[in-house]
Amino acid sequence: MNKPKFLSTLGLAERAKLLLSGEESVLLAIRSQKAFLVLLASDAGPSTEKRITDKSAFYGAVLSRALTGEELSHAIGKPGRRVVCVTDKKMAELLIRT
Repeated sequence: MNKPKFLSTLGLAERAKLLLSGEESVLLAIRSQKAFLVLLASDAGPSTEKRITDKSAFYGAVLSRALTGEELSHAIGKPGRRVVCVTDKKMAELLIRT
């Protein structure tokens, strides 16, 4: 993964309104199968980690744990975020290839 390019593309996705952030919003998107890529911070709490990991596996969403919460929050410009999902298939594919 080219981390600077990935973070830049993630910021672009946020500005294009192709991301959802926050645990409840992401869980709802996963359940409705609108989440194509889920980014969970590597320093997320154990309960958040279990809920997101289990739902992603059950509903078939791709899960990545490559970023810390600080990196994730900084990339999308929203403080304190631990989980984000991409709701556009093409953007998710672009981020996976990056």
